[in-house]
Amino acid sequence: MTEEATQKLFEITQRIARAAKITGRESDEVTLIAISKTCTATEIAPLIAAGQRIFGENRVQEAQDKWPALMEANPDIRLHLVGQLQSNKADDAVAIAHAIHAVDRLSLVTALARAMDRLGKRPDCFIQVNLADEPQKGGCAVADLRALLGEAMAANLPVAGLMCVPPVDLEPAPWFALLAKLARDHGLPGLSMGMSGDFETAIKIGATHIRVGTALFGERV
Repeated sequence: MTEEATQKLFEITQRIARAAKITGRESDEVTLIAISKTCTATEIAPLIAAGQRIFGENRVQEAQDKWPALMEANPDIRLHLVGQLQSNKADDAVAIAHAIHAVDRLSLVTALARAMDRLGKRPDCFIQVNLADEPQKGGCAVADLRALLGEAMAANLPVAGLMCVPPVDLEPAPWFALLAKLARDHGLPGLSMGMSGDFETAIKIGATHIRVGTALFGERV
């Protein structure tokens, strides 16, 4: 299994390097987050053995179930939470995560700020933007971004950048370009965008963090 994981990781890193080169970027400007949701510790272990050290989970509870032991055995692992986060899970999220990618409302900003103060730990935060105003998705509306950023800054959240999930059935490039423009307009360096099917497009438009699951772990229910 480690050999298969090593090959998949090599292929993804090569694709990252090629996409970055097209726009004059270095591959190390792009952080690969291996999305391990629904995978067991046994399924994740080969990718750790292959050298991957940055992983992402959608749910706090699932992260708590499997990552403490994995991180104890591999202290250099960094865990990102990329799914929607309930405000009442803020303490748990701050305790386990090195980055939180779905900050999208004032109540969550407030809860995270309090949790960070209590725990003395300040994971990077990405503000999620719902670029197409899709009701089924999280993320703040574009029109509300400036106000939410102001609240996050006032609360002393370590805002690293913006995050988006583009509409499934539309060409992603215009949405990535919009997120990049919003980040520039607000002086934010980080862009969490791009998944297994479109990460090369995202990199060409400036992604600093890509969230890749299926291409590394296969299809999941």
